[in-house]
Amino acid sequence: MRSLLLRLEDELKTIILRELKLEDVDPSEIEDDTPLFYEGLGLDSLDSLELIVIMRNHYGVNIKDRHEARQIFTSVRTMADCIRAHQGEQA
Repeated sequence: MRSLLLRLEDELKTIILRELKLEDVDPSEIEDDTPLFYEGLGLDSLDSLELIVIMRNHYGVNIKDRHEARQIFTSVRTMADCIRAHQGEQA
């Protein structure tokens, strides 16, 4: 369960870094709008599969297709927006 004191974006940064074993990156160094792929964090297509698992296992969000994944995985903010939208649908 998410801590009430931790913003969703900050929680996502911590989970992403832990799950993708990016131990040399500090979560506070990542801006909410930093691109996750290419010039941003430098994630690749294999990492996108891990992000899909993170979204499903931690937040109950199922990513249906590659196009949807590209939009959701633009940045930590877009991931958080997707999670909030999903949680609103379930309320």
